[in-house]
Amino acid sequence: MSVTSIQEARRGREPRRTITAMADGVDIAAFVTSWQLSLDAAGKSPRTVRSYTDSVKALRAFLVAQDMPADAEQVDAEHVRAFLRAEQQRTSAASAAVHFRNLRVYFGWLTREGERTNPNPIDRVEAPKVTKRARRLFEDADLVALLRTCQGASFEDRRDAAIMRIFIDTGMRVSSLVNLRYDPDDENRNDVFLLQRRLRLRLKGGNETWVPIGKKSAAALDSYIRVRTRHSSASSPWLWLGKQGHNLAHLTDSGIRVMLTRRGEQAGVQNVHPHRFRRSFADNWLAAGGSTDDLMHITGWKTHDMVREYTEARGISRAHSAHARLSPGDRI
Repeated sequence: MSVTSIQEARRGREPRRTITAMADGVDIAAFVTSWQLSLDAAGKSPRTVRSYTDSVKALRAFLVAQDMPADAEQVDAEHVRAFLRAEQQRTSAASAAVHFRNLRVYFGWLTREGERTNPNPIDRVEAPKVTKRARRLFEDADLVALLRTCQGASFEDRRDAAIMRIFIDTGMRVSSLVNLRYDPDDENRNDVFLLQRRLRLRLKGGNETWVPIGKKSAAALDSYIRVRTRHSSASSPWLWLGKQGHNLAHLTDSGIRVMLTRRGEQAGVQNVHPHRFRRSFADNWLAAGGSTDDLMHITGWKTHDMVREYTEARGISRAHSAHARLSPGDRI
């Protein structure tokens, strides 16, 4: 006990607690940089890495604020549960579920690296229950309205039309889309093969795959490439170039999201974002009778978990269509 605490105790007052984040060991956030290097080496996207590391920082801030152990060894299941409860009350169950997933990965990494001898505390924490919500998909009329906003011959119109065509046609992840390369003189550094109507993608983990595109997508992409040759950054190795901003040589993830929001406002379509294209593509594919194996190949999914989610959504849609034909109430 410190001298100040002894003096306070003699005066009949409860000693002030002087807890530090590193009281019992190494600060829980001290390994974040090393973990980030590990995630980068595993080919995780910058967006995923940021989500992972933000969860660790949020947990540490909560533990310190609540005078709970904040070192890598002593953080236990009860502390994580308290953090997740607080996060669920502050934001949502979905946000808490993201933290749960991210922290499970982090503590697992700490254990494997020998930075924590105690078991993974997340193994004794129940995942937050997230209520399923019906997500609205794009109707054909929405997609037509979006494409109409970029019918012109300008650089931005042709680029944006090509991007949306590819999203509609493949449900491609935005991280894969922004990292498409273009070099017609070097096949090894080129991901665009218009005559074969296919694109080469680099997936999570560094794997590569081929994704087919339709005739209209290929034509839209060709139209963009022709106007791209007159861009000031035409020598850039990246396919998608910017029109404004500090990095014209590479249109980024955020640049595409801003563009989609702007086109949505012009078209009168709300909530236009990359993942909505992905969900709509999967639903349309299954509705047209496409196989789940082909869907997994095109979207880059490794497990059937995501396919199962879309199959369930398609089953609900089929039930609604059947009810429209067979409605008992309509016979009365």
